[in-house]
Order: sequence, then structure tokens, then C-alpha cells
Amino acid sequence: MPSNTRVLRIAERIRNEMADLLRRGVADPRLEMVTVTGVEVDRELAFATIYVTSLDAQERRQEILRALEGARGFFRTELARRIELRAFPKVRFRWDDSADQGAKIEALLKQLNATPEDSEGVAGEG
Repeated sequence: MPSNTRVLRIAERIRNEMADLLRRGVADPRLEMVTVTGVEVDRELAFATIYVTSLDAQERRQEILRALEGARGFFRTELARRIELRAFPKVRFRWDDSADQGAKIEALLKQLNATPEDSEGVAGEG
């Protein structure tokens, strides 16, 4: 069983190579502007979960995930060719909601930090 450090190094290498593949190696227009935000590899090196996001996330989320799943074999083959491992992990894709969650938290914090004078000034300006 590999050490935690080795698993993290493999995950980072997969992230870098997958980002490069999306940038240069894929002709599918559905995968334009897709960003790899992280990769998690399990301790047995059986699965690599690749987290992705896009600027136009809500409109194209399902379309992007379908395109990635459809090309999963291509990505796994290309990654295995670029990263030498005895057995390359199976690849699965997940949507990274952290940017959306961060924006929601930021909006909530702004609401909490707003003073009563702020809201009166906005209401009185109309």
C-alpha cells in the first residue's frame, strides 16, 4: 500500500495531466472552459476522482459531466500513457460545487455584516 505522500503526488500529477489534456488534447466543444479543481486518489490506487468546474456552470453542468463520462476511456488511456503506474486507477468525474458554496457563504456574510443604516439608506433612496 502506498504512503499518503505518494498518493498525494499521484493525485497532483493526475490533476496536472488532466488539465493539460482538457486544454490541448480534447476537440469536444462541450469541454471548453472546463477546469480541473482537484483529484482524490484512494489508498489502494483503484479510483481517481477528478473534480471539475466551469465558468458557465449551472447551464452546462450535466452536459459537461456527460461529455467527460463519454470520454472516460480516452482520458484513462491518455493519463496511463503519461503517468507510469503498475495499474492505473479507474477514473470518475464529479462536479466541484465549492465555488458556488463559497459565493453563497460570502453573500450570507455580507447580509450579516450589513448595518441597519445600510438597509435604511437603500430603502430611502427610491
